[in-house]
Amino acid sequence: MKYKRILLKLSGESLMGKQGYGIDAERLTSYAKQIHAIAQKGVQIGIVIGGGNIFRGLSGAQQGFDRVAGDQMGMLATVINSLALRSALEAEGQKVRVLTSIRMEPIGNLYDKPKALRLFDKGEVVIIAGGTGNPYFTTDTASALRAVEIEADIMFKGTRVDGIYTADPEQDPSATKFDEITYDEILNRNLRIMDLTAITLCKENKMPIYVFNMDQEGNLMKVIEGNKIGTLVKP
Repeated sequence: MKYKRILLKLSGESLMGKQGYGIDAERLTSYAKQIHAIAQKGVQIGIVIGGGNIFRGLSGAQQGFDRVAGDQMGMLATVINSLALRSALEAEGQKVRVLTSIRMEPIGNLYDKPKALRLFDKGEVVIIAGGTGNPYFTTDTASALRAVEIEADIMFKGTRVDGIYTADPEQDPSATKFDEITYDEILNRNLRIMDLTAITLCKENKMPIYVFNMDQEGNLMKVIEGNKIGTLVKP
């Protein structure tokens, strides 16, 4: 395997599948099968999942919610998604643990780095739920933070598009794809693949990011093996 330890960021919206809301069972099972397959190869896997399929704090604030309360609701949405993924992984026979950024026993144990590393050594997948545990930070920032903390070799961002484009390919059919791009190019071009805090955190800690289409079954194994099917963000 090209990588020993990874941080996988999954989109909450992608969990909706063809539905307009919530969790699509087929999509969830597909993700679990892909994650289990690479875990069987000995890859240590940390996972952060968004909550946009259930509730997004910023959208709630725009509709009149208090921003802090809205972000806390978004954190709880990520916990729901994490529990769903845990169940799907367990159904595949995969050992998995949910750690939470705020105390939620018995839903999950409180996250800390040494605990996560011990679980990796035992062959367990570690899902880190609840974002950073603070308002005003996205799950993109949480995934960048956890990738750096657990000393991942790379952060994989699994989305519904196959990489980074000059514009949103779902809105602009003339958009062209990058095979590789630097953090500075992303910032200079104002490409919205992750929020600025997440990009800056990865840049400062030299954490490479690989953006790929997770919705195509088998793609996670391909990127772990080094196939160039997405976009690499590098210093």
